[in-house]
Amino acid sequence: MNHLIPLMAAPIALCLSMTTAGTPAHADAVAYLVNVTVRPSYHFANADAALAYGQGICDNVKEGRSYRQIVGDIWADFNTTDEFQASYLINQAVNELCPALIWQLRNSAADYRPTATP
Repeated sequence: MNHLIPLMAAPIALCLSMTTAGTPAHADAVAYLVNVTVRPSYHFANADAALAYGQGICDNVKEGRSYRQIVGDIWADFNTTDEFQASYLINQAVNELCPALIWQLRNSAADYRPTATP
């Protein structure tokens, strides 16, 4: 019986990799809301406003706006030049609300270097 274990392990591993590797990422609005509403610096009026803002970031990525442009929008909207604040919000929105756009965002941010203003 022990000699069958290696023979059984390969097909099981193959099936598991096929079921997880081809599975598209799914949006998780609850995770997004938790992550952006616990940070005190965003001051969203309510969950709907936070969700709409995150969807707006997704729309901007989908439309091809550059990472630098999106950072600039966040700086203007929140009256800040905090790199972390902007990158955190972009990261949360894309990772949780529109994960299919992660590579598009990464490509857009490939040459981005933090500066005082975008």
